[in-house]
Amino acid sequence: MTGFKGTREAFAAAMLDMAETNDKVMVISPDSLKAMRAVPFGEKYPERYVECGIAEQCAVDVAAGLASAGMVPFVGTYCGFLTMRACEQMRTFVGYTNLNAKFVGVNAGLLGGEREGVTHQFYEDLGILSSMPNFTIFTPADPAQCYHAVKMAAKIEGPVYVRAGSGRETDVYDRNTPFSPDGITVWRNYGDDAVLFSNGFVLDRVLEAADLLKKQGINVTAVDINILYGKNPDKLLEVMAGSERLFTVEDHNINGGLGSYISRLACENKPARVRRIALTTYGESGPAKPLADYYGFSPEAIAEAVRAALSK
Repeated sequence: MTGFKGTREAFAAAMLDMAETNDKVMVISPDSLKAMRAVPFGEKYPERYVECGIAEQCAVDVAAGLASAGMVPFVGTYCGFLTMRACEQMRTFVGYTNLNAKFVGVNAGLLGGEREGVTHQFYEDLGILSSMPNFTIFTPADPAQCYHAVKMAAKIEGPVYVRAGSGRETDVYDRNTPFSPDGITVWRNYGDDAVLFSNGFVLDRVLEAADLLKKQGINVTAVDINILYGKNPDKLLEVMAGSERLFTVEDHNINGGLGSYISRLACENKPARVRRIALTTYGESGPAKPLADYYGFSPEAIAEAVRAALSK
């Protein structure tokens, strides 16, 4: 396994490792090779790297063409530039045609965008893509999971989106833990007072909140949802059935992401009260951890929101 630190490096490491045995994987760059930490890939495999310049729509169309010719192209850049600037191309030329193109979007959420502010800090991407049929959406919780998510994306037929960050993500999983095909991993199983669902880079904070709640006599189950709007939610539904009180915590707009997914499943399968902890406004610039704390994602704030809701 090629070494890596953050999620961007994890993407580049996965691409390098896959390229050794799969001559169909390619990197498509809309002037993002450096941002994606994939310069070594371009240097080692120049024939499998296409530079499109600052032209995200073009990059998606190039990926669509390559996928239609049997290649496995990965477009990597800032997730908002993919899902907003190239939204039509992702929808019509990849989603509608169900082509085997892959997308890795960085700077996701407050924790991913942090100092760069609202122009490079994206919390609408999941809502946009979840409205497009055929897309598989991966939300890894740390760099190691991002590495395995990229490799799994290459094995899935059809369009896949992997949500990545800035490179400052907290390690939670063991580096060799595979990306769960079930879309869910239970991390804390203290009790059925509530279930806390997390996805992405707030997982470490949700786990700490579960520990804080246990000290207060509130016993919850805390889980990581790594596939959003998955095709087979059976394992997720099993966990949801364990409590009447469900909470979702996500570094994303309150609409269209994890909270919407869990709410839909609850309505359609086993009605339960769902409390969503997510963004309801735009962010601002700041260091990742203090910024997340400010917007209500500190372990203490998460625990207090759960405690207060359960007391009603």
